[in-house]
Amino acid sequence: MRRITLNLCMAAAMLAGHVAAGAQPVGLPSMGAASAIELSPALERLLGQAIMEQGYQDPTYVADIDINQYLTTLGQRLAAHAPQPLEQDITVFAVRDPAINAFAMPGGYIGVNSGLMTATESESELASVLAHEISHVMQRHIARGLEQQSRGTGVMVASLVGALLAAMAGQGDLAMGVAAFGQAAVIDRQLGFSRGAEQEADRVGLQMMRQAGFDPRGMLAMFRRLMDAARLNEGQGGGYAATHPLSIQRLSDIENRLDRLPGAPAAANPEYWFVRARLALLQARDNMTRQRLEEDLRSQVAAQHGPRKAAALYGLALLAYEAGRPGQAHDWLEQARAAQLAPQIDMLAVRLALSQDPQEALKLSAEALARWPDSQGVAYERAQVLQQMGKSRDAVTLLRALVKKWPHVAEFQKMLAMALERSDDVVEAHEAMATYYELRGALPTAVEHLDQARRHSQDFYAQSRIDVRIRGLRERLDAQRSLLEPFKR
Repeated sequence: MRRITLNLCMAAAMLAGHVAAGAQPVGLPSMGAASAIELSPALERLLGQAIMEQGYQDPTYVADIDINQYLTTLGQRLAAHAPQPLEQDITVFAVRDPAINAFAMPGGYIGVNSGLMTATESESELASVLAHEISHVMQRHIARGLEQQSRGTGVMVASLVGALLAAMAGQGDLAMGVAAFGQAAVIDRQLGFSRGAEQEADRVGLQMMRQAGFDPRGMLAMFRRLMDAARLNEGQGGGYAATHPLSIQRLSDIENRLDRLPGAPAAANPEYWFVRARLALLQARDNMTRQRLEEDLRSQVAAQHGPRKAAALYGLALLAYEAGRPGQAHDWLEQARAAQLAPQIDMLAVRLALSQDPQEALKLSAEALARWPDSQGVAYERAQVLQQMGKSRDAVTLLRALVKKWPHVAEFQKMLAMALERSDDVVEAHEAMATYYELRGALPTAVEHLDQARRHSQDFYAQSRIDVRIRGLRERLDAQRSLLEPFKR
């Protein structure tokens, strides 16, 4: 396993509460919220946002709105069936890394490596991993690990808090501060939750999966797959087993619980296969790996049917498109469409048309958005077409509707800012960029954009509106500083 020193995975692994087994709280009640004397849910969320602010810049972060919508929707579907309320909203994102791994971070952020998703053979297997991670979030295992660590050496929390306070004061680069924290952490330690915490996360995860409509036997299949992968990579470090100790005891516990449950066949979301194919392409970085992937996809086309066959055809179309073979990509895509309709097929069709016939892309993107009104990826492609064809006003109209529908999707705010700037609406462009940075957790940068918006405005009411936003953000910054001060070393 390659070592990543200045990226999201390292910072996440160090802060995710995956402290060494000897440091993980042992003997604490496995159910119920842990004591939050020091680490409140608000501070936990703030720490998670700090890691993510760095992570968004990391080359392994998958900035694909369609993939992350699918993963977050899946995570939130599971979280809705948690046996007790979660104090954090669940946000799931993908990381381009072939290692079979996933990790939970402070604040309800869950990262899924591309290697883990491509190793799954059903949506229930993927759901089992997310349900396990959500169980850690629900039981505040991460918070307890951080609290205990902060009462010891305090390196992890204090380093991040120092970077946050410096960034809030305009004295440092938050991303560099978090990266420095990742480097300063003890890199070579074997990290993992306690055995009791892992076993309880399995049990709660099984319950969530069943109630959310997934086959809980997917957890057993995934556990065996992870154990096989751990044996194959024994001595190489990394992987899911390094942060989530696997054991025969855990496997037996899952088997015993499943024996008492009736079968629960689950109908998978067809998009699972398309997102899986997309991630397989994203992690295939060299020609040899892509050739092997193409052979595998061709085998799937011959052996599979329905959504899985369509996803394999879609994968072949993507490979051809990225290799500069649009004709072949179009042929594969039409075969995929005949096997299964999916928003990902329409998204690629729009991209293909945009490179050859922009007017056709305009038509196809409108049809796709009408067909898939709840797909953020399709909406993104439609906005891209309007932008590239110089229809900035139409793009502004569409993007205003999209940010109203999905107010927490930062990518749409950034696109709106670009469209407004092209339409010479400088004030509103800066306001939209301020919202983008606010959603990314970069409040000082958001304030800077609002200051610029105010300087460009000659309208009293607009200035008053901006002043209210600036005051609100500064109050939030003050509140965040108050949260952080007790941790300052």
